[in-house]
Amino acid sequence: MNDRPVRFGLVGFGAWGQHHANAIAVTEGAELVSVAASSQASADLAKEKYPSVNVFTDYREMVSSGELDVVDVVVPSHLHHEVSMSVLGSGKHLLLEKPMGLSLSECDEMIAAATQRECIFAVGHELRLSSMWGKVKSMIDDGFIGDPLYALVELSRNPYRQGAKGWRYDIDRVGSWVLEEPIHFFDLARWYLESNGDPSSVYATANSRQPGHPELQDNFSAIMHFDGGAYAVVSQTLAAFEHHQTIKITGTKGAMWASWSGAMDRTRHPTFSLRAFDGETVQNVPIDKPTGELFELEDQIARMVDAIGKGVPLHCTGKDGRWSVAMCLAADASIQSGKPELI
Repeated sequence: MNDRPVRFGLVGFGAWGQHHANAIAVTEGAELVSVAASSQASADLAKEKYPSVNVFTDYREMVSSGELDVVDVVVPSHLHHEVSMSVLGSGKHLLLEKPMGLSLSECDEMIAAATQRECIFAVGHELRLSSMWGKVKSMIDDGFIGDPLYALVELSRNPYRQGAKGWRYDIDRVGSWVLEEPIHFFDLARWYLESNGDPSSVYATANSRQPGHPELQDNFSAIMHFDGGAYAVVSQTLAAFEHHQTIKITGTKGAMWASWSGAMDRTRHPTFSLRAFDGETVQNVPIDKPTGELFELEDQIARMVDAIGKGVPLHCTGKDGRWSVAMCLAADASIQSGKPELI
């Protein structure tokens, strides 16, 4: 590409979509050109906040315009496949919020479309770009703990926001609550333990605070095994308070313990720390910049700019996104069957 900014279109201007818009607007080398909103009220708000941006109420009109390099898709989960296939069919690059799709067949169709049109296709597992969660990965890769054997990824938080028109509490639109946030933790576990090969099986259990809605699984835990013998525990509760995430990794010669806490998930003022044990001493590992999903969202936009303009590798490919969906769907099947399920 030449020196002009990478031109972004954004589909979705809800609460999280507005954070995406801000991340694009503040990222060097990126330009927010167009927004497609689902309602006139959202469209009016987008125009108010970004007067120079072209605003649409039909994403198809935006996608068909020739002024975009990449489209950032931030819509309810059941619309991911439909909107993404339209974007990829137009030959534009794609950044898609997780989950990649509600089924593996949807994921496969998107990957095939991106390959056919030679489009860059990234999935929004932004935690991989965290200054702290990413530091854990680099220390594992550097051999700090030896061969990784075990990972615990745990979250205790407030209940989910319902989302526009309550979509997140409608199982037909969300697909599964395992796809909603535990998907991030399955992705991190697979990333951290990838030297052990692929995930092979998962056993999961869950329950709900709402007697009339057992499908809305406020409490969820899973054990996932890998081909190489390592295993991971992924656990989450939505029946708690604030937002507290912990990761513990152990290996053949050491261990790490990372923690993040905030009054809410979308805060710019969290507390966080990483402690590491090399088999002899415990050390506090310095983190070079604040971590949290708002910071990682900006890093994700910057990575897309570099991928399009400079050929820098993506943080999370369509193949990675498919794996995340596969792990979650197997966990959901295990909840239903009460037995371990193959991935």
